[in-house]
Amino acid sequence: MGMAGRSSSGTKARAGRSERRQVAIVGAGPVGLTLAADLALRGVPAIVLEAETKSAESAVQFGSRSICYAKRSLEILDRLGVGQAMLDKGVTWQLGKVFWRDRLVYQFDLLPEAGHRMPAFVNCQQFYLEQFLVERARELGIEIRWNHEVTGVRPQPEGARLDIETADGSYALECDWLLACDGARSTVRRALGLAFEGQVFKDRFLITDVTMEADYPPERWFWFDPPFHPGQSALLHSQPDHVWRIDLQLGWDADPDLEVRPERVVPRLKAMLGERRFEVQWTSIYTFQCRMLRRFRHGRVVFLGDAAHQVSPFGARGCNSGMQDADNLAWKLALVLHGQAPERLLDSYDEERLVAAEENVRHSTRSTEFITPKNEASRVWRDAVLALAEHHPFARRLINSGRLSTPTHLGFSRLNTPDDPVFASGPGPGSPSADAPLERDGRPCWLLDQLASEFTLLLFLERGAQLGVGQGRALAALSKGEVPVETRVIVAERPGSPTIHGLSCLHDVESLAGRHYDAMPGAVYLVRPDQHVTARWRRLDLEAVRAAVDRALGAAAPATLSLAGE
Repeated sequence: MGMAGRSSSGTKARAGRSERRQVAIVGAGPVGLTLAADLALRGVPAIVLEAETKSAESAVQFGSRSICYAKRSLEILDRLGVGQAMLDKGVTWQLGKVFWRDRLVYQFDLLPEAGHRMPAFVNCQQFYLEQFLVERARELGIEIRWNHEVTGVRPQPEGARLDIETADGSYALECDWLLACDGARSTVRRALGLAFEGQVFKDRFLITDVTMEADYPPERWFWFDPPFHPGQSALLHSQPDHVWRIDLQLGWDADPDLEVRPERVVPRLKAMLGERRFEVQWTSIYTFQCRMLRRFRHGRVVFLGDAAHQVSPFGARGCNSGMQDADNLAWKLALVLHGQAPERLLDSYDEERLVAAEENVRHSTRSTEFITPKNEASRVWRDAVLALAEHHPFARRLINSGRLSTPTHLGFSRLNTPDDPVFASGPGPGSPSADAPLERDGRPCWLLDQLASEFTLLLFLERGAQLGVGQGRALAALSKGEVPVETRVIVAERPGSPTIHGLSCLHDVESLAGRHYDAMPGAVYLVRPDQHVTARWRRLDLEAVRAAVDRALGAAAPATLSLAGE
């Protein structure tokens, strides 16, 4: 099945000419395609430029690459219309196990609570995700130009000028906004003379995908010093189509050219897999790198994904973080381009995603130091932790086989409104919204599906609640669109009436939404278009909501906010 979406035509006619577009995205990997789809759904058409020609068949030759997609990424993909395809094709898992030598010393559950539509993780080869996103791009009318290689970038006061090479000649394209999603070897980054800061760790890993029939459960298995690979580490993950990902630590002295040869790879795999029949599908050698740009926005040029930051693969933080970059940028850029927010709102992309990248680099660095101790004292300490973990829970918290990807808490963001101190729990400002099963008009649905692509207000009420005069007026004003938010009313019991003040009621069928949100009757949550909470109150106040929306749009924060209900 090919992946050619709405591809370019008439390249010869363009050769030697110049075009102009509002938004250009360089790179048609998961991050670039996620960003293009998100912008399209927000009414912003973007052209996507990709140096390669991709198809499901040719992508296999380059291996699975990224395979682990975290719950937050799946929620983003679901909002864009490809979440179900990932669930249908991928391998769902939430349990991880850590082995030391020949013993299981620790296991962890990444999603121990119920009430979420999306699982903790889905494993799926990257080329499948790209296929789903390209098909979605076709549905959304997004133009993807394959085999259009960006060879030069010249920033301009109002955008950038790109030099593009094709098989039929070269041409120039000017854009108001250039979004660089072109990976670790980013042409755009090099053209601007920008350099990563960070470190490359002196170790090498063999990464290989094998096809085999195996009855291993869909779990993440990590070994320290296993009998089949003494003194090193190993990792096993399952993928669709009976494909298994295996990572084997080799050490810094390993020869990369030698170690990818079949006569070296196959014996290592046989030592791990025994007499089980397998076929090597793809092999590569990689080193740990934890590096990032010091700024992601450079005028009208913005960097996302591996073009902006690199981390080690343990923890699945690379692609997942890049998709959260796209999720963070798309709504802000769309509001700016639609004239609904000042351009300074985009400064918050830099601030929020820089903190996220620093967090990922920090976690990846610590994982690397635990997995690959660089001196004897570090190794003795690590092995002591592993030995204790088998019998002592306190030691398990010290094990680090890769802290797995979670969304960054944006509690520091200037877009947030100071929190109401009477909340004891629940997602505070900066937290991703928690999912929960609901009913709408007697039909099951999920809370995250009810969040609009704009700002959404969640109001928690009891059935038959008597609203004060001020709250009633506020709800009436919200139903008339006097504040730019979509309002959802969540009722603890099955509502007697399908609407309150003209607003549809959602039934909290299992009371999970109320528990997740610490939602006493009257509680109010304001959610950003990227599903992060930006404000919450115990009682509804229209002016407080209006001020919080203004603040989240990048306007100056008001000196005080009323939290009173009347």
